[in-house]
Amino acid sequence: RFSLFVHRVFKKTSGNGGLTLYLGKRDYVDHIASVDQVDGVVKLDTKDFGERKVFVQLACAFRYGSDDLDVMGLCFRKDIWIQHVQIYPESHKPTLSPMHDTLLKKAGDNTYPFSFEIPKDLPCSVSLQPGPDDKGKACGVDFEIKTYLAMDKCSPDEKIDKKDTARLIIRKIQYAPSQVGAGPKAEICKSFMMSDKPVHLEAAMEKDLYFHGEAIPIKIKINNESNKTVKKFKITETVEPSSTYENTLSITPVLADNKEKRGLALDGRLKDEDTNLASTTVLRQGLEKDVLGILVSYKIKINLMVAGGGDVTVELPLLLMHPKPTGIIDNSHKRILDLSVLYPLDASERFSNDLTFFLPFTSTCLPI
Repeated sequence: RFSLFVHRVFKKTSGNGGLTLYLGKRDYVDHIASVDQVDGVVKLDTKDFGERKVFVQLACAFRYGSDDLDVMGLCFRKDIWIQHVQIYPESHKPTLSPMHDTLLKKAGDNTYPFSFEIPKDLPCSVSLQPGPDDKGKACGVDFEIKTYLAMDKCSPDEKIDKKDTARLIIRKIQYAPSQVGAGPKAEICKSFMMSDKPVHLEAAMEKDLYFHGEAIPIKIKINNESNKTVKKFKITETVEPSSTYENTLSITPVLADNKEKRGLALDGRLKDEDTNLASTTVLRQGLEKDVLGILVSYKIKINLMVAGGGDVTVELPLLLMHPKPTGIIDNSHKRILDLSVLYPLDASERFSNDLTFFLPFTSTCLPI
């Protein structure tokens, strides 16, 4: 066994002072084939426990409504997955990891370890940007570790006092895969009334994966063989009849330009820390797309407005993610880009909202 050096320890103490929850990290990586194990410890002061037991709970929840809408007993929050373990009197005895050893030394005596395996099929942490007048917790998917005192781990008749609990929010995250795929290409040929020849629109990118904050160049080519004028495509360029336009434009989707956009998907937050646009959800092969939670995808939409003839449109899917930090092993072998954004609540009900981002073209960087 080797020792583990932890730069920072996260801890939270209950209101009664009897429970102190310790974690060595709050970001747990989904490697597609597996997810980092959640290892932690709880330090106990048992003098006021009586016959009550100590449990630790890990829950993944989907909040699809704000706190001010929780009226008449309705709660716009659904537990996607939940697991409990009893640590006192000692029942749960995990295999000690280097993280456990480090935390046990840090916390001292009367400390009990716990472990959780996060299922691979759970969604990643996502937060929806609230509006200026929204109150309470933001909508989205979050993971919470909670230790608490109770007679039973989940009795509906037992009310657990807030002072008998300690909670920490954690995040399930994904990093960009090590392999970058070929850039997507799309083309369309559209004919119009009163014109013998069509308008051709082609668009392509160099690769399918870009990092947050990275400029995304898109090569577009417009071959207007018709007798119609392409009036504009967000950069107010005019393409005359029987002419060709070809250019490479660059956009950079960033949160800083979209602070006021309500409902924008962001990476999960920890307290008031800064965050960024949500990363693309990467699904392992064979996983059903009808999973609970939020699946995020991006696509670039190129739209030509043709005088008297309607629009000509192509779309390019892309992955927008964080690079993998040094030292993190990539266990993924295959990746699948999910091209839809789903908010299923159960098999028969869905919370409808559109999180597919259409990125307008401009000679400078414009907000999405």
